[in-house]
Amino acid sequence: MTEQSPFAASYSGGKDSALALYRAIRSGHKPFCLLTTYNEGAGRSWFHGIPAEALAQVAESAGIPLELVKAGEGDGYARDFEAALSRLAERGAHACVFGDIDVQEHRDWCASRCSAAGLESLFPLWNGDRRELVRELNDAGFKAVITIVDTSRLSERFLGRTLTREAAEEIAAEGADACGENGEYHTFVCDGPLFREPLRCTFGKALRRGAYAILPVRTA
Repeated sequence: MTEQSPFAASYSGGKDSALALYRAIRSGHKPFCLLTTYNEGAGRSWFHGIPAEALAQVAESAGIPLELVKAGEGDGYARDFEAALSRLAERGAHACVFGDIDVQEHRDWCASRCSAAGLESLFPLWNGDRRELVRELNDAGFKAVITIVDTSRLSERFLGRTLTREAAEEIAAEGADACGENGEYHTFVCDGPLFREPLRCTFGKALRRGAYAILPVRTA
């Protein structure tokens, strides 16, 4: 992809997608939209559980249009995501940026969807050092709050903490991936250099769903 090429960003609301978007912009590429898959039945985004109102705030503060993809489960999820990418390609997007770090299966899935849609797939964080990625996130001014913890792999005490270098070291000391690449935890980025102003969000009372401890994201 050449400089200034328009790209869609697969945006979960979490730290990795935010940092990947930030790197792509700093490399000279032009953000076309934020692409977020949405579980219509739950009224929240897939995987990170962010309500549409909070995602709208993200898009407004970042000055980047939001594309909510109402995606099903299993094979339906892949079809819905691929169809959304095809529509973006028809509208002028050249690529889609993803925040994956080193899970090859995830990269292959994303690359396949993009290839079928006629888009290039880009992975700005690929094979990045975990500690360096957290350092870069912090140094750039991002604030990422841990909103989901898989308590079968990480202590619930991390729920609600801002991800700092110190927190990442503590997470690694428990034997989990410092960046949560295997799903040990998820974050919500509520401030940083992508945004004109901090997001007007709050967090609800912690919930438990099976092994997962969840801090709901609310809009103020």
